[in-house]
Amino acid sequence: MEMGVRVKNIKKRKLTIQAVPFMLPSVLGMVIFSFLPIVISILISLTDWNGLDKLNAQTLKECMVGFSNYIAILKSSEFWNVLWHTVYYIILYIPLVLVMSLFIASILNRNMKGIGIFRILYYIPVLTSWVAASLIWKWVLSPQYGVINQLLGYIGITGPNWLTDKVWAMPAIVLASVWKDMGFYGLFLLSGLKAIDIGYYEASRVDGAGKVRQFFSITLPLLTPSLFFCIIMALINAFQLFPQVQIMTEGGPNGATQVMVERIYTYGFKYFKMGYAAAYSWILFVIIFALTLVQMKLQKRWVYYES
Repeated sequence: MEMGVRVKNIKKRKLTIQAVPFMLPSVLGMVIFSFLPIVISILISLTDWNGLDKLNAQTLKECMVGFSNYIAILKSSEFWNVLWHTVYYIILYIPLVLVMSLFIASILNRNMKGIGIFRILYYIPVLTSWVAASLIWKWVLSPQYGVINQLLGYIGITGPNWLTDKVWAMPAIVLASVWKDMGFYGLFLLSGLKAIDIGYYEASRVDGAGKVRQFFSITLPLLTPSLFFCIIMALINAFQLFPQVQIMTEGGPNGATQVMVERIYTYGFKYFKMGYAAAYSWILFVIIFALTLVQMKLQKRWVYYES
């Protein structure tokens, strides 16, 4: 018996040794491009390094300030204003993008001629780069030449200065973000709709259930796993909001669209406070990580996994 166990252990060791050369490139890549930058960013966040001086052990030692960057950020009114701007964006963005994505998924779930073409058309914005999309929306929302204000003018409404008005700047960014992202989330919700057994709807029709009752009693509960995934992804993406803000408003007007990643970029590459920016990024990581854990905990109360 013991001899058999020893033989098995020897075989496992041989297989492990044989697998090492194949695993080594991936492990080295993960260490060099993932693990090492994470460690370095933690060290940088504890310094006042400007990002221009040569980075080595001596520089880090000379620039070391401990947790001063974190304390300064959390004590500053700017951080809490920026956090509120991000939360405000999330409040507007997530419900709207989920409703629009579900609406699109419901349309694309129908069996009709040429539906494949419509699926491609709805997904095109997702494939468009944020630089191009932001420039397009910057033109669309122009107060003088923008399409939206011209359409509003036809019905007697004077459109606002979307990107230069403190009230309308963030909703304008939300509008562009929803247009860009709803095809992405719509695709996942479409896959969730396809996975629902049509027998549930047939049985409900026999019982006299209408379309509205079917949606709230069958579609929505069975779609909760897909919705949960979309909420997690949308929340993470919302906290990483940056390209549309940088191109469309540059954090203005008067700081009304300053968000977390925009501040990280500004402090790191404009003010050359790389240590401060690194601390900002780790605070952002903690916020995203904590909210994800909360969502994972709460999913037990509302996400229905069909057994």
